Amino acid sequence: MRRTRAPYASAQPLRFTLADGDLKTVTLTAGDDTLLDGERNGSQWTLTSRLEPGTDYVAKARAERNDGAEVTKVLRFHTEDLTLDQQAYPSVAPLSGETVGVGMPVVVSFDLPVQNKRAFEQHMTVTSTPAQVGARHWFNDYRVRYRPQTYWQAGTDVSVSLDLNSIPAGNGIYGRESRVVDFHIGDANVYKVNAQTHQMQVFSNGELLRTIPITTGKAGFTTRSGTKVISEKFAVKRMNSETVGIASTDPEAYDIDDVQWAMRLTDTGEFIHAAPRSVGSQGYANVSHGCTGMSTDNAARLYAMTKRGDVVEYTGTDRAMTLENGYGDWNTDFATYKSGSALS
Repeated sequence: MRRTRAPYASAQPLRFTLADGDLKTVTLTAGDDTLLDGERNGSQWTLTSRLEPGTDYVAKARAERNDGAEVTKVLRFHTEDLTLDQQAYPSVAPLSGETVGVGMPVVVSFDLPVQNKRAFEQHMTVTSTPAQVGARHWFNDYRVRYRPQTYWQAGTDVSVSLDLNSIPAGNGIYGRESRVVDFHIGDANVYKVNAQTHQMQVFSNGELLRTIPITTGKAGFTTRSGTKVISEKFAVKRMNSETVGIASTDPEAYDIDDVQWAMRLTDTGEFIHAAPRSVGSQGYANVSHGCTGMSTDNAARLYAMTKRGDVVEYTGTDRAMTLENGYGDWNTDFATYKSGSALS
């Protein structure tokens, strides 16, 4: 028996081949006595699972030679030890068991760059019940996201499988950890904001529940039009203008440490939140720095029913929402989104 491929903590195949005779059995066990799966095909045995880095393995093969004698061979080897700087770890949103809104994308973020995107995508699957067509889109070497063709159907169960352990990411980096994340799609909450009429319509499962007077961004701080998705919620949040590029010396500067019922829409600082200072303008004028303000009572009611992943559709301004800003995945057509997949 000879080893034809050298294992080194990667997804490379490991094969054992018998030169003469009949290969009877092969077993491969890790140091903790875990038995690895493989397939025997004639005189060859191939590992069908993957090796772990920094692990001792023992392979035992039993064969019958052409002269009828039975032989057993033992091979011991150790896979290459990898540092954390050689292993790309995936974090996933939503969280396992979370109930989210119909606009929630699947977000997979890596702590190290992935160059071999095609190989990684081949080991990433998203399935849903009921089934819905979807696609992945790489935003950069560190982040890939998935969305269905249209908003998720309310009540959908989604399962994300990342079988990435030991998959080569490129530049001497390998995937670290394989995991499954299951989450649920809740009620279809879709809020429609018109910056011209200064109103928000609150829909849930297609039913209009209420219309809320609001204010959006004033001149110079125009709120973006397009589809936004709630990404974070804060019962109370400090809002400081320096975090969105307005210096403390600017006349427009602000620093409010007790903003209530704040829900993030973009990475660039757009929120829905309670704005008691602007109640007199709500429903009549746009006076904010880009956020959507409403009365404290209306904000509290909206906050209570809202989940991460709920959708807010904005119209009425000449400033467009972008794909990369927060969960902006819905601001392009599906064909363009799908073209961002390494498998497209």
